[in-house]
Amino acid sequence: MIGEIHALQIKEKADKGFVLTNGEQDILLPYILTDQELTVGEEVKVFVYLEKSGRTIASTTLPDMVVGSFGWAKVVEVVPHLGAFVDIGTSTDVLVSYEDLPPVEAVWPKQDDALYIKLSVDRKGRLLGVPATENELEEVYSFSPDLELNDRVTGYIVQTHREGSVMITENNERAFIHHTERDVEPRLGQAVTARIIEVKEDGTLNASLLPLKHERISDDAEQILAYLKEADGVIPFSDKSDPEAIRDTFQMSKSAFKRALGHLMKARLIEQRDGKTYLK
Repeated sequence: MIGEIHALQIKEKADKGFVLTNGEQDILLPYILTDQELTVGEEVKVFVYLEKSGRTIASTTLPDMVVGSFGWAKVVEVVPHLGAFVDIGTSTDVLVSYEDLPPVEAVWPKQDDALYIKLSVDRKGRLLGVPATENELEEVYSFSPDLELNDRVTGYIVQTHREGSVMITENNERAFIHHTERDVEPRLGQAVTARIIEVKEDGTLNASLLPLKHERISDDAEQILAYLKEADGVIPFSDKSDPEAIRDTFQMSKSAFKRALGHLMKARLIEQRDGKTYLK
C-alpha cells in the first residue's frame, strides 16, 4: 500500500482529518493534505506514504510516479552526508540516499537539477528515490536518424564517472561525453547543452561540452576575463588604451589585447563604454 495510489472510502471526520478505510485498515487524510470538498461515505483517490514519525497517512495530491515506476524528479534540497531530497509531485519530498549518489560530492546534484529515478521503499517502509541504472535507462532511450555532426542537443546528466558522463537529451537520445570533451565534470542531474561529435550506427551519440576550436577563448582572453572578475566587472581599459599601460597591466601587446577583446565581445561576454570594458 505504501507508495501507491488507492481509492479509499471516507469513514468519518476526526479532529485532524478524514479517516479513510479500505475495509481492513484505517488511514488518516490530514485536512492540510487535501484541498477537495469531501464528505463521509464517498470514495477518494489518495497517495499513501509514511510520514517522518512512522505513521501511515494519505494525500490527495497524486505524485508523478508510484513505487516501482520511473520518472523525473526535481531536486529541492541537498544535505551533506545524507543525500538529495526530490519533488515527485506529492505532499512529501523523497530522499535519494548518498549511497546512490556519486562518491565525490562535487558532482552531486544541486537544487533545481533533475534526476531520473525509480520510486522505492526501504525496509522501514519509507519512500526512497533510486537513480536509474544504465540498463534501466535503455528502456527510455530513443534514436533519432536526423541528428548531424555539430548539432546541439540539450538534456540532463544521468550517469557520471571517471571515464565520462552520460546525458539523455530532451528527445531521449543517449549521448556519451568522454572526460576529454569537458573542462569540468558535470553534476548528476545537471542540465547541459552539448555538441554532437559522432552519430553511431545504433543511434547513440558521442557529444562534447567543449566549443569548436575557432570558438574557444584564447589564453589572452581568459586572462582579461579573470582580471575583470577580480575588478568587480569593470576595468579602465579599451581597444583605444595606451599600449604601455596595456603591456604593464596584462603583459601583452596592444594588438593581442585588441584581438582578445574582439573575441570576448563576439562571444558577448564583455562590452565597452566610455573607454572602459565591462563584464556582461
